[in-house]
Parts: sequence; C-alpha cells; structure tokens
Amino acid sequence: MKLPESPQMPKFIQLIQWVFNPLQLMETSAKEHGDCFTLWLTGNSPLVFISNPKGIQEIFTAPQEQIDARGSSQLLQPLLGENSLLLLDGTSHQRQRRLLTPPFHGDRMKAYGQIIANITTQAISNWKIGEAFSVRDSMQQISLKVILQAVFGLHEGERFNQLQKLLPSVLDLSGSPLRSVMVFFPALQVDLGAWSPWGKFLRQIQQINQLLYAEIQERRDNPDSSRSDILSLMMSARDENGEPMTDPELRDELMTLLVAGHETTASALTWALYWIHHLPEVRQKLLAELDNIGENPDWNEVFRLPYLTAVCQETLRIYPIAMLGLPRVVKSPIEITGYQFEPGTVLSPCIYLVHHRPDLYPEPKQFKPERFLERQYSQYEYFPFGGSNRRCLGMAFALFEMKLVLATVLSQMDLALVDNYPVKPTRRGITLAPSGGKWLIATSQRQKVKVPVEV
Repeated sequence: MKLPESPQMPKFIQLIQWVFNPLQLMETSAKEHGDCFTLWLTGNSPLVFISNPKGIQEIFTAPQEQIDARGSSQLLQPLLGENSLLLLDGTSHQRQRRLLTPPFHGDRMKAYGQIIANITTQAISNWKIGEAFSVRDSMQQISLKVILQAVFGLHEGERFNQLQKLLPSVLDLSGSPLRSVMVFFPALQVDLGAWSPWGKFLRQIQQINQLLYAEIQERRDNPDSSRSDILSLMMSARDENGEPMTDPELRDELMTLLVAGHETTASALTWALYWIHHLPEVRQKLLAELDNIGENPDWNEVFRLPYLTAVCQETLRIYPIAMLGLPRVVKSPIEITGYQFEPGTVLSPCIYLVHHRPDLYPEPKQFKPERFLERQYSQYEYFPFGGSNRRCLGMAFALFEMKLVLATVLSQMDLALVDNYPVKPTRRGITLAPSGGKWLIATSQRQKVKVPVEV
C-alpha cells in the first residue's frame, strides 16, 4: 500500500511543527499535496489527513466492521480514563452512547437556561468599567460553573470549591504549545514527584477522582428522584439488560463532560466575543436582533435567533476548537477518495482544512456569519463537533450555552477591544484556542434600544 504523499521534512520536525504551529503545517501540506496527505505525528504511525467532503462522507458512512475511532486513546486516556465515550469502540461504545443520550436531549437542555443566564450575569458583575480583563478567564469561570451546576447539580460546598479549583489547574498543565509537549511525547510522562509536571498532573487527577467517587457514592446512598442534573440522569439510566453504569464508567464520563464541556466552550465563547467586537457591523447586527426580543425572553426564542446562530456557526468554522475529527483506524481494506488503505492505517478527518476550503467558503480567512444565512452546509462540509456516530453528544448543550452567554453579555454590557492587542489561534492541549491576555474592556452598562431589524 502506498500512502498519500508527506511533507519533505523529518518525522520529528513534523511533530514539532504540529505541536507549535499546527495551522501552518496543515495549510502548507494541503497546498503541496492536496486533499489527502500523510503526517507522522505519533512515533512510527502515519496519520492520513483528509479534507475532501467526499472523503469525509466515505469515512463517516463506512461500516463499523471496516473502520472505527480509536486513534486518540493514547493522548486522552490519562485524563479521561479508559471508559470514556471518546475512547470506546464497537458494542461498548454503542451501549455507552445509548445510556448517555437521554440527558443531552435538546428539550431537556432548555431547563438549564436560567442557570446559564444567572452564572453569566454574576460573572459580568465583576467586570470594572474602563478596565481591561481576561476574556478567557471569565469564560472559563462561566463554563465551569455551568458544567458543575448542570452536570453535577453542585452549587456550593467544599466539593464544588475543590473541583472549581482543581479542574482548571489540571487543564492548564497543557495550556500552551510548550506545555502541550507533554501530551505528545509519552517519554516525558514520568512521575518525578509532586513538583514535576507529570507528577503534579497524576496527583491532581487522583484528587479529582476522590471527589468524583465521593459524589457518586453520596448519590447512591441518598437517591433523590426529583434531581434533574446530568449525573442523576446518568445514574438512573439502564442498558438493554437492565444494568446501570458502573462507578468507573460514571467517573470517566463525568471527566469527559467536565473537560470537553468546559475548555472547549470557553474557547468558543472567547473567539466569539473577539470577532463580534473586531467587526463593528457584526456587533451592530447582533445587537439589533437581541434588542428586539422581550425583557424576559423565552430561552428557546434566544436559541432560534438566526443571526446569533450564524455568528456561533462562523466562530466554530473559522477556528474550530477541535482541528481534527476523532481519528479512525482502518480494520479491513477500504478505499477512500481513490486511495486503498490497509488495516492499521489511521485516517483523520480534518475539520480545519474542510472549513477553509475556498470552494465551500469563499474568502475562508474572513469572518462572515452571513454565509450560514445564505446556504446550508452538509454534515461533511461543516462538522465542528465531529460526525457520524462519533459526533459530540453535548453539541446541543454547547450551542445553547454559547448563545445564552453571548446574548446575556451583549444585552448587559458595552465592550470594546483594546487597541492593537493581537489575538491569535494557539495550541492548548489537543485543541485550538485564542491566545490569552486582557484584550477586552467594559466601557459601560448597556440599555436596550429597540431598532428595526433588516430582513
């Protein structure tokens, strides 16, 4: 089998570039080799990047006997655990997904609207007029509190406080390209004591595990059918044999929700606030739409606002938080976009490159929410949450939270970018995030003004 072409650089250099400048590596490789190319990012295993919608469709619709998603376990298992939905395949993945789907039903999410609005309003109250602040820090505080309240039903107390402190600390261990090196080089994952990076990580994970298992045990000892948080719904779920999820399964799924639902949403919200204030016409259109909803809006009404939806979609297009879909491992010979792939080959649907195809998205480097109002994109042309049976279960919740946070912030506060402060995409662990810093400033509290909305 002949693999698609690879950049003319040593494998080690490819990996270094992938850690420190992933967008340039992908764009240069695509320019030189087209829709399908090979990178060497995990030792001696090649990773085939595919950015053709037809190829994406062939991957997403391939039978499970031929292809499955297990290619990311090496990177994520230390954090999420072996029972995480992200790392399962076959029947165990199907069982877990069925158990987890009901709590994430779109209608059920709406019950969390007031929680999201209240947490956001509380965060805004800490912004001082005329003083620049870290958008990422604020958005992380909001998304973490939303996760702790919606997923755990925790609002206060010692366990809440400890998780609120430990989770950002664990995730910050890979919070920059340099610190992300530990994720991609297993040889660096050595416990040299509490002061070494990996030693610190392992001890913090152990503390988080103790808190999660204590919460699970407390729920088992004191069942309460009136609770509507996601943990309670997960604990009451039963598979086709009437079996509940085990404690280790619950722990790993909770960790997956905490990590996937906290970091990613914070990054997306930070990007959205940047683009909204970087482009005055986007902000004006969005405010006109928000000003025409009532004083106490129905959260469903906010969720359905077309321009707000388009802003969120374009935010997730231009710099998708996950640059790649879950890697797929070929299990039996398969043809994708004319290439024959043998068992063991790892295929990577490239979200970032598909989202930057000029034939789909003219002027792909420009932020244009209108493109989502002018045409419908297929699930193979736009897939910021992944696709097929591996699409993120929390997609509806993430979009709901994004829209409510943005609507609450923009309705209550006038904000402006700090002049000439550069905000660039940067690696944060396995995700793409906006660079840090205090680049947004609160200029005044805002009064709603009803204005006609242009149709």
